[in-house]
Amino acid sequence: MFSPLLQGLFLGASMIIPLGAQNSHVLNHGIKRNHHFLAATICMLCDVILIALGVFGGAKLIASSPNLVTLISWGGILFLCGYASLSFSQAWLNNYEKCQKTASAANKKPWLVIISTLAVTLLNPHVYLDTVMILGSVGGQFQGNEKIAFALGTMLASMLWFYSLAGAAAKMSPWLNQAKIKRVIDIVVGLIMCAIAWSLFNNL
Repeated sequence: MFSPLLQGLFLGASMIIPLGAQNSHVLNHGIKRNHHFLAATICMLCDVILIALGVFGGAKLIASSPNLVTLISWGGILFLCGYASLSFSQAWLNNYEKCQKTASAANKKPWLVIISTLAVTLLNPHVYLDTVMILGSVGGQFQGNEKIAFALGTMLASMLWFYSLAGAAAKMSPWLNQAKIKRVIDIVVGLIMCAIAWSLFNNL
């Protein structure tokens, strides 16, 4: 029981911690101190649901249709390229101080955070590849209580990471909220999104 739990924890962490659309979204809300724990909670709950679907049968269902895997992969590539383009565009325009002033009122509305977080999570096909396909395929190799332990381990990784990221970003917001730092973050996010998209393309 303990070994599958640790395997799930470490594998889940290796899939979730690398910077992606969800992490970038939670990071941005943490920097703004804008319902950042709400965004983290939504990301975590979505991961829990998708991991459960993958481990308990969803991965086999998707893997049985190569065309569906290809479709999800291309969707992930397009989403990541689009997200990278937005990050590079923000870095190029470099109008962070203006955007911060104009968006300050809207940023306080929790329903906007809920909608945007669900969109970044559920409209991102790459999330399904990580949670349902990869974690689900590994978890599907376990049986009985060991399968449950593995799933709990991956879910725990998601919970620990997103809450830690949100809290750390909020704590460091006076530094991270500087225009020059935010510009560097956008450039790094864009480059990482392009790298992930390229790795997906190479695996097609």
